[in-house]
Amino acid sequence: MSEDNKSKGYSADSIQALEGMEHVRMRPSMYIGDIGIRGLHHLVYEVVDNSIDEAMAGHCNNIEVTILEGNGIKVVDNGRGIPVDMHKKEGVSALEVVMTKIGAGGKFDKDSYKVSGGLHGVGVSVVNALSRHLRADVFREKKAYIQEYERGKAIYPVKENGTSTNNGTTVTFFPDPQSLKIWNTVMRHWHLVCVNFRS
Repeated sequence: MSEDNKSKGYSADSIQALEGMEHVRMRPSMYIGDIGIRGLHHLVYEVVDNSIDEAMAGHCNNIEVTILEGNGIKVVDNGRGIPVDMHKKEGVSALEVVMTKIGAGGKFDKDSYKVSGGLHGVGVSVVNALSRHLRADVFREKKAYIQEYERGKAIYPVKENGTSTNNGTTVTFFPDPQSLKIWNTVMRHWHLVCVNFRS
């Protein structure tokens, strides 16, 4: 094969520089292991690990995981609640940064978490990227906040959603069959998630 034929069609235009969330959706197995049962479980564990870290830091004593109709999962904790104030570098709410930026979180700040069980994971932003819909409810400092996302992108900025007498975070997500090609064949394995948590 001639050098001209080898190089034909392969130029600077062939190089794709994908943003983090786009890369997750294109290559989900790189982040969650596979697009089958193990990947399904990994998404749940990523969200629950955040709540467990709050418990290990002494800020949470209750975590609830609920399987919803439509193959969704809801994880509720009574921790401190993900910060919602403006992130100086990113120019958006810290909640949106955590939910939409790969590798974002408070676990690398030694003052936020002395102990963390979730550093081995890929973060809730990957769960968001691989969900057709995700809703985050945050309760802190006597206020409630909400933000929703579709396939990893915020639908609207974080906004106040009433008042609250409790603190904590609720994450509700519905995995996206567009990214996880065999999703419909593994949904029946949700019950195994519950068995693993009980054990």
